Amino acid sequence: MDFNFSNKNILVGGATDGIGWACSKIFASMGGNVIMLSRNIDKLNDRFSQLQNNGTQNHKVVSLDYTMPDELEIKLQNFILENQIVIDIIINNTGGPPGGKLSDSNSNELINAFNMHLVSFHKILGLTLDEMKKRDYGRIINVISTSVKQPLNGLGVSNTIRGAVANWSKTLANELGQFNITVNNILPGATNTGRLNEIISAKAKKMNASEKTISDGMANEVPMKRIAEPYEVANAIVFLASKNASYINGINLPVDGGRTKSL
Repeated sequence: MDFNFSNKNILVGGATDGIGWACSKIFASMGGNVIMLSRNIDKLNDRFSQLQNNGTQNHKVVSLDYTMPDELEIKLQNFILENQIVIDIIINNTGGPPGGKLSDSNSNELINAFNMHLVSFHKILGLTLDEMKKRDYGRIINVISTSVKQPLNGLGVSNTIRGAVANWSKTLANELGQFNITVNNILPGATNTGRLNEIISAKAKKMNASEKTISDGMANEVPMKRIAEPYEVANAIVFLASKNASYINGINLPVDGGRTKSL
């Protein structure tokens, strides 16, 4: 199987931590040029210095904020123009909205989440799609959540927005397949990231329980009886980005140890 990403420019969102950082490391180890996106420029530079480089790779960093899609668009457009760079693979990945019941959420929370996920992802698409079409090649992979198959309690806004992104993605898969551009979704379950730690901490406070009790409870919901590590999700992303997945398009792939009860 071919996992060589030489001469491929790979845009990775949320690249300094969790699943995004795991993706960055794997793509770099396989010869890709990794363009790391995140808000914290100091952390970006630190992670950049840790990326494997065979001497011919051209890694880059771009500091931008997914919660500000218009500013994100300007910064990324300037970066693309200044570097005369063409994006081959997009990994859309960013943090999730705050937890809570949907009925307790206000419209601003929904708007903010919509901007952070769907609008920002669409802005990135608008800056990269023409070149993908010209070259008759592209990979777009969205890191969403198993909630698009089975909504999760206490994550009302996230459930709503993740579902919108999943339908956005499926629509694009139908439209862009003719250009050899595939669009797929990865649906992580409970994964050992900063985002999960936030959810565990919030649940522990709400239920007056220890964080270990909450974490163990989450693990016990999984048939494999453990929480995923970021690299396990990243491996699935890298597969969908590779030549090996050339005829896989428009799918939702859960990487959750079997927790999701739907097919």
